[in-house]
Amino acid sequence: MRTRKQTRAEESADAATSSPTPSSSAPTVVSITKIEGPRTASKHDDVIVETASASAVRSKLPTLIQFPLVAILSLALSQLGYSLAWAQTKGALTAHARLLSTWTDFGLVVGWRLFELALGWFGNYDGYDITALNLLSSGPLLYLLFAFYEVPASALLITLGIETIATYIPFRLLRPLSVAHSDPSRAPNAEIVTDRPIALLTTLLAGAIYSVTLFFAYATYLPSYLVVYFTSLPSVASAHEATYIGLLPVTLVLGFAARSFIFAPAEGVPKAERFDPVSASLPETVRWNFWGWSAQTKVVIRRTALLMLVSGVNTFLQTRLTVDGVETPGALAWSSVWVLGAAVTGLGLAAVGSV
Repeated sequence: MRTRKQTRAEESADAATSSPTPSSSAPTVVSITKIEGPRTASKHDDVIVETASASAVRSKLPTLIQFPLVAILSLALSQLGYSLAWAQTKGALTAHARLLSTWTDFGLVVGWRLFELALGWFGNYDGYDITALNLLSSGPLLYLLFAFYEVPASALLITLGIETIATYIPFRLLRPLSVAHSDPSRAPNAEIVTDRPIALLTTLLAGAIYSVTLFFAYATYLPSYLVVYFTSLPSVASAHEATYIGLLPVTLVLGFAARSFIFAPAEGVPKAERFDPVSASLPETVRWNFWGWSAQTKVVIRRTALLMLVSGVNTFLQTRLTVDGVETPGALAWSSVWVLGAAVTGLGLAAVGSV
């Protein structure tokens, strides 16, 4: 028979064996396997991901066929749209249209369209980006037809809608939106990207820059080029009657597109790590001296340069090859206005973003 005293003794022995060993009985060993110093800006840091977040679902189609599919869809949608809208646009647009009479002209127009799509696709832009870029590059020609050739606004809006759909849908189907466009509240610097007063002010700033640039061209060199090199132009009265306020309805649309294409994506990228001159190598130091801008500034520079290229070349080709009576110097003069406007707009938005 067990006594109460024996039971208590056994319980005390079990508690003693199950209790943890005091920390003082065995020394704690800390091993250091790797020491990392401040990391310098590498080439990888210069690659800024401006597309979708990791949670976005990308297309499961093979990579090799994605861009050809985008190009085919865009051209097919464009042709389908113009065919369906032919009854509403044929009288207004064909009156001043220049037919593409040679394969060279046709190849230039179609080839540039494909090149523009390639810039957007391989530049990793999403549907909103390429749509804004298309609006900024197509707007100058449509404004020219409206202001000087008296083409009805309804026909031009239909044309703009066709081009917008033909550009947006292929990119939207095969590439997810960037975080700055799909969910701005989750983007870096969300307090700036989602701020409505900032969005309004940057739109007004970009629109005002385009308005002042166009008014400056009207007041200096552009009217003489319109008279001499636009031989079928009915009148240049619009150039002499233009005012800052009168141009704003058009330029504010361009300002909104410029804000969407340049400012919002730039503010929606994370800040890169600071450069450490102590541990940097010579090539990294040289590269930093030439390209050591902040992540936001690099995005603004790239996108402004792309906007200048696309708006300039597209405006020149469309004006020179599709509008009757336009000569090469006249097309160059007209496109130069929008290249200058894009450059100054990029500088203005960069200045706002650096504050």
